[in-house]
Amino acid sequence: MRILTIAVLVSLAGTVVAAVPQAKTDFSGRWTTESDPAVPVATQGGAAAAGGAAPQAPGRGGGRGPARGDMGSGWGPTITVTQDARQLVIEYSVFARGDMQPPLKFVYALDGSETKNTVMMGRGMQTQTSRTAWDGARLKITTTHTLTDPATNKPLSALVTQTLSLESLTQLVVDTVRAGVLGAADTTTKTVYRKL
Repeated sequence: MRILTIAVLVSLAGTVVAAVPQAKTDFSGRWTTESDPAVPVATQGGAAAAGGAAPQAPGRGGGRGPARGDMGSGWGPTITVTQDARQLVIEYSVFARGDMQPPLKFVYALDGSETKNTVMMGRGMQTQTSRTAWDGARLKITTTHTLTDPATNKPLSALVTQTLSLESLTQLVVDTVRAGVLGAADTTTKTVYRKL
């Protein structure tokens, strides 16, 4: 009887531990890809490359630093992340200080429900529809961008997945996968931010 009682108590203890929700990773902070000149982040052609960029293939960077036009995380080199139990908010500036434009702000619900962010891009407003999903300590944000096919003038969509993870308390990694559109191949980038 005593053995049975102990077995039941151990079983109940396991159930209680399993029922306790795991704390989600908190990505809050101000982050940048701009490297401290005293701390080389990555090397290319024997020299330190700013922003932790991976070495480029010949013809893209020419051994003179990272190639231009890398879309990176899609959020810019310096971002501010705020997070609570309900949502994750990412803000960054894409304009010069004198432009008098507010920072871009993206809000993502952390319960997996659909969120929409509307921003002024190019010649008009663009609406992006996103959903989040936790994968252990990693947060995956899947966003559908709606755009127009230039050949047919018909709408089409492009899918972008950004996965956030913390390598340490001072290092945020964003792995971004952009699904190919109009016959193009998917592209993948890894952006490493350090905490300011």
